[in-house]
Amino acid sequence: MTFDAMEQLNFERYSFKIKNRENKPYIFDIIRKKEVVLTPEEWVRQHCVHFLIHNKHYPIGWINVEKQIELYGTQKRYDIVVFSPTGGIEILVECKAPNVKITQATFDQIAQYNLNLKSNYLMVTNGIHHYYSQMNFEQGKFHFLKDLPKHASSL
Repeated sequence: MTFDAMEQLNFERYSFKIKNRENKPYIFDIIRKKEVVLTPEEWVRQHCVHFLIHNKHYPIGWINVEKQIELYGTQKRYDIVVFSPTGGIEILVECKAPNVKITQATFDQIAQYNLNLKSNYLMVTNGIHHYYSQMNFEQGKFHFLKDLPKHASSL
């Protein structure tokens, strides 16, 4: 399939179910359990979901994709969250298309979402560049990490 979003990303290669329907590519999302239009951002999102499951060993049932949240009276939509067993949010992920540069505005966006969600870890990715950070809520700061932690049961 010749689709710009199908470019090789900076993730391992994962197996995806991709179909063409009505002249549009669709990819099966194992979290939402349905086919979704395969856009460049969706290509990154699906790789990130598989990265969290296969490389970081987070249970599939703890992962949620593209849900609306209310933020200062407006509706926003996060890309991916990984819940903790206590019901809090362990990881919040913001995905961009590969051709979108990760800028300060991207970090500001995920930081604003996290004011509501209170995630312990943040990940920002365009599929090529990945940035990870850990929150320190007492100091109101985050510090960058080289990688996200693996799920505790896999250590």
